[in-house]
Amino acid sequence: MPETPIYGPGRVPVKLVVNGQTHLLNLLPSETLAEVLRGELGLTGTKVVCGMGDCGACTVWLGSKPVYSCLQLAIDCQSQPITTIEGLKRNGELHPVQQAFIADDAFQCGYCTSGQVMSMAALLERNPDPDEEAIRSAVAGNLCRCGAYPKIVRAGKRAAEMLRVSKEREAPGE
Repeated sequence: MPETPIYGPGRVPVKLVVNGQTHLLNLLPSETLAEVLRGELGLTGTKVVCGMGDCGACTVWLGSKPVYSCLQLAIDCQSQPITTIEGLKRNGELHPVQQAFIADDAFQCGYCTSGQVMSMAALLERNPDPDEEAIRSAVAGNLCRCGAYPKIVRAGKRAAEMLRVSKEREAPGE
């Protein structure tokens, strides 16, 4: 029977791949992914509001799955790539979901926005043509205290359309 590694009580080496970059860190086994992203790596787009998995402001992708980074121990995230809001940008351009949030003014205070965007972008990766119910379901775990939900749904529809148009341009005549 293989031995299970024992970590701690002090810092241990951890290798995280965040937004395509490999980071070799010495972390406490108790540090959450949110703490490491913000404190160690300076990726402050990931917000920590509740710290209990209730609000969704800290949503990032672990692999291609949206997760609450406040509930993930960083040490357990070594086997999958991590994507934050900062990692959605491609070739210097904002992701279509980010562009749609701006165009539709789908935020007020903005504190929930990165989590909302990450959840919406994950939905569009899985389902490029979601209906309103699918959009609402995808962001159901992301709370907006300002009540911008109608604009968030509108932004999701706009982002889906933007992605469709972009794909049509990339593959004309197919």
